[in-house]
Amino acid sequence: MGAGCVGGYVGGCLRAAGVDVHFVGRPRMLESWRAHGLRLTDQDGRDERCIPADLRLSTSVPDQVHPALVLLTVKCGATAEAARALGATLPAGTPVLSLQNGLGHAETGRREAPHLRWLSGMVPYNIAEVGPGHLHRGTSGILAAQDDPALRPWRPVFEAARLALVLHTDLLPVQWGKLLLNLNNPVNALSGLPLRAELMQRGYRQVLAGLQREALTALTAAGIAPAQLAAVAPRRLPRLLSLPDWIFRRLASRMLRIDPEARSSMADDLAQGRPTEVDALCGEVVRLSRQHGQAAPLNERIQALVEAWPRDPRPLTAEALRQRLGLR
Repeated sequence: MGAGCVGGYVGGCLRAAGVDVHFVGRPRMLESWRAHGLRLTDQDGRDERCIPADLRLSTSVPDQVHPALVLLTVKCGATAEAARALGATLPAGTPVLSLQNGLGHAETGRREAPHLRWLSGMVPYNIAEVGPGHLHRGTSGILAAQDDPALRPWRPVFEAARLALVLHTDLLPVQWGKLLLNLNNPVNALSGLPLRAELMQRGYRQVLAGLQREALTALTAAGIAPAQLAAVAPRRLPRLLSLPDWIFRRLASRMLRIDPEARSSMADDLAQGRPTEVDALCGEVVRLSRQHGQAAPLNERIQALVEAWPRDPRPLTAEALRQRLGLR
């Protein structure tokens, strides 16, 4: 449900492995797949194809479909609407796994469609549309979800599709660990650069480090220890990011294992004039900070810059971004 880059890639990998998958998405994406099929590649050499005839595609939840599992991959702002659409069609107890950025989507779904079984998950890697019908995974990681009896039978299915899936008793630390890394999304979007090129510039990394420090301060106050999803422990990330370029390149080789074409989904959203998920990332940091009597001015300011982009759509150099955020 929400078959864009993430939904198309995960669902496409399952379809290529023989799973019966029904894709519900936007007309632009589905029309491309109807014409070209799906090509799925990654940085590890994967290259698989699903021909158009093998794809079941629709722009709304089809009637009389009783899926064994729903993967929810809509943008954060569309969660409530998607939950209502699913709730109006699907039988009670249908498991719905949120594979979205940010936090709280399962709770939103539960409010809108309480008869469905809402579960939280996390996608660690970047998926980019690099051509018509061509989705490419440009970074590494392992899918995560909360441990639930409804998901345990699916682990071998995902493994067979080369989509490793780990189940966690407590997913919240994993979600915050991902959110810390996703704080680079607005930096990347405003830079106008591919992910790797942006991370190679210290000025942009210093902005990311500042955003992460605010988030880590709020997490400490909340008593939440974010999980380590990168090669470096979360609380060491800001210091690593702030190092001079030549040292960073030597110490962060694993972090820089990113395909040249990889970019953040937020950059795509800005380029195509779509609403972004910045409130589900920076906004979440601001809200957590306020709950504990703190402020997160950098996250608040960069959220405002992203939201103001349609009025002044010009990429910002690292120095310009630092100045806009009040960083010296």
